[in-house]
Amino acid sequence: MDYISTRDTQAQPARFTDILLGGLAADGGLYLPTSYPQLGAEKLAELRETSRTQGYAGLAAEILKLFVDDIPADELEAMAHRAYSTEKFAHEEIVPVTKLDEQFYIGHLSEGPTAAFKDMAMQLLGELFEYELARRETTLNILGATSGDTGSSAEYAMRGRQGIRVFMLTPKGRMTPFQQAQMFGLDDENIFNIALDGVFDDCQDVVKAVSADEAFKRDYRIGAVNSINWARLLAQIVYYVSCWIKVTDATGDYSQKVSFSVPTGNFGDICAGHIARQMGLPIDRLIVATNENDVLDEFFRTGQYRPRSAADTHETSSPSMDISRASNFERFIADLLDRDAAQVADLFGHRIKNGGFALADDLLARARDEFGFVSGRSLHADRLATIAQVHKNHEVLVDPHTADGIKVAWDAVAEHDITSPVVCLETALPVKFADTIKEALGTAPDMPQRFAGIMDAGRHVADLDNDADKVKDYIRSSIAETNVR
Repeated sequence: MDYISTRDTQAQPARFTDILLGGLAADGGLYLPTSYPQLGAEKLAELRETSRTQGYAGLAAEILKLFVDDIPADELEAMAHRAYSTEKFAHEEIVPVTKLDEQFYIGHLSEGPTAAFKDMAMQLLGELFEYELARRETTLNILGATSGDTGSSAEYAMRGRQGIRVFMLTPKGRMTPFQQAQMFGLDDENIFNIALDGVFDDCQDVVKAVSADEAFKRDYRIGAVNSINWARLLAQIVYYVSCWIKVTDATGDYSQKVSFSVPTGNFGDICAGHIARQMGLPIDRLIVATNENDVLDEFFRTGQYRPRSAADTHETSSPSMDISRASNFERFIADLLDRDAAQVADLFGHRIKNGGFALADDLLARARDEFGFVSGRSLHADRLATIAQVHKNHEVLVDPHTADGIKVAWDAVAEHDITSPVVCLETALPVKFADTIKEALGTAPDMPQRFAGIMDAGRHVADLDNDADKVKDYIRSSIAETNVR
């Protein structure tokens, strides 16, 4: 299995272990496999049986093997079973599925150590990174940006691991108190929290600017865990397959289709669904759910992709989606353009800097008809009403982002006459957004026992200006002052 950058006009392939530690390609593009492995009826039957007998970890190992051939299969199996164990996840199924009614389901992705769906990829990424660093006898300094959940998931996955430091940028004052407590409460010597003035997109721009400095990236061994890292998406493909298996029956009809509604700002979570669909997983519709920051909804309705400035990015009650430049969107556009690297490089390397771009009507129609995408947006009043309605009618409590996904799914079913089962992918546990839950229901959610005392921890964070050079200086000094095994 070879990988290639979305912008590589020379078609220079790389191996999985070569791209694992790097994140962005040298040309600024994102890595994709040269072709997607296919899931025919026979393979889906095998995966269903593996899920039945070996659980989520066994299923993850089998999907990993489809994409990774430069790590021994037994090592992949061991890593998957360590990543997806009941020692780390609160539910034995890892990703349980709840049926709301005859059409709607919730895929619970928040049973991990930080109560967010990002744990699903990060726990595996920690295993992969530690394995490859030990094999190469080197170290890695992870640089990432978070709008809320990626940071804590990355830090909990990497804390204490050999050969790894984590430098995580957060938008100062833009995360909930619980999210801040999860991150800033960590006092591990290999974890560094940085609060930047600005919004998430500013943090993401700094990560890209630092990564684009090839000399600095090489000298300080900078890697990425944000969803620009291909291994993150690879891990996320697994739960689409798992949810499909749970929602469909085992009669041998492997054409049964399932739709997925996905709250998204950065297009990472739903990009994994796109890849699963391209592999042949019987997915009907991929429903893109945005909040007030509706750049992606605008694209799928009009064909215009217009990233917003930090000043034009709304601060909302579903803050993990307060994103106006979707990093992973480039991967989908590359597939939509049949891997035309020159055109992708023009769109994302040049036009994006001048306000964005518009695609022709035939390409927009292809995105909807051939690739299955539809979209919608949910506003503050919508998510409050959805939280209340789901709680009243189904006795299920959902967080604001998941509420966005459910609300948009309800609308999409009516607008597009969707008849397939719809799995709404959960984003986080409600406790992470207690103020919004209290506004919706009148009472705050209970604190799970596993998080008791988290709000009382100390705070370990450095406040920095929104400046890539100052971040590089901080990384230099921190590396000089700490030893990593």
